[in-house]
Amino acid sequence: MTRLLLVLFKRFISKVSGERSSKKQTADTPEQTIERIRSGDEQARAELIAQYEPYILKVTSQFSKRYIDPVQDDEYSVALIAFNEAIDGFSSSAGRSFLGFAETVIRRRLIDYVRKEQRHTQSVPYSAFDMEDDEQTVTNPIETSQAQQQYSRDREKEERKQEILELSAKLQQFGIAFSDLVDQAPKHTDTRAMLFGIGRMATEARFYDSIMDKGRLPVTELAEQAGVSRKTIERNRKYIIALAVIHKGNYPYIQAYVQQTPPQAIKQHTAQEVKW
Repeated sequence: MTRLLLVLFKRFISKVSGERSSKKQTADTPEQTIERIRSGDEQARAELIAQYEPYILKVTSQFSKRYIDPVQDDEYSVALIAFNEAIDGFSSSAGRSFLGFAETVIRRRLIDYVRKEQRHTQSVPYSAFDMEDDEQTVTNPIETSQAQQQYSRDREKEERKQEILELSAKLQQFGIAFSDLVDQAPKHTDTRAMLFGIGRMATEARFYDSIMDKGRLPVTELAEQAGVSRKTIERNRKYIIALAVIHKGNYPYIQAYVQQTPPQAIKQHTAQEVKW
């Protein structure tokens, strides 16, 4: 029965693809076409699937590590159905790409298919959670949810990497490398609290402008404002500049790792030298 459904689905898409070839192709992006589908244009669904048949074939062949015959190989039919599921499960609210999301869904469906065919696992397959709506559209909330989560994790990882590269380039303007920060990182909690507070203080215009324009830390003024010795500021110059740049810049992931200490905490360490 499953094999029959796959064949019928493939024939339907092939028919729509043939009809579509005689029409002018739309310039809509996949995301725009999905909006049309959400508005009730089911013909747009068939057109989208037919338009991206080469993409579906490419993803399927890469997964299978061999040439996939669209007519003979069931993997292609499985991928077509998965692409259709991706249309229903896609959400643009997080700014994700539909094709990237669809590829994840296709690969997960193909994994499920291989497991079922080869009987390599006794666990319940993802397909056991398939749901069918009134229009007989099959969706799988587990697969689509996992695909979305994986895409979000991958995107977050890439954004963190980009943040680190951008911060590294910024700090190099002041002759600061990440290795310097590791060497200067204070080991005591109270010292870190004091320096974090001084780093935030250094974002004030009168201090930060000097850092940006002259490339130097106004040691005397900052020491007086923070109530600590010049030696404390000079010894931790690179660390304080880095903290100021992080606080002032657009580095949300890195900022999340910076301890938020109230400015009043500085006063508790007024007469205290930096501990290591």
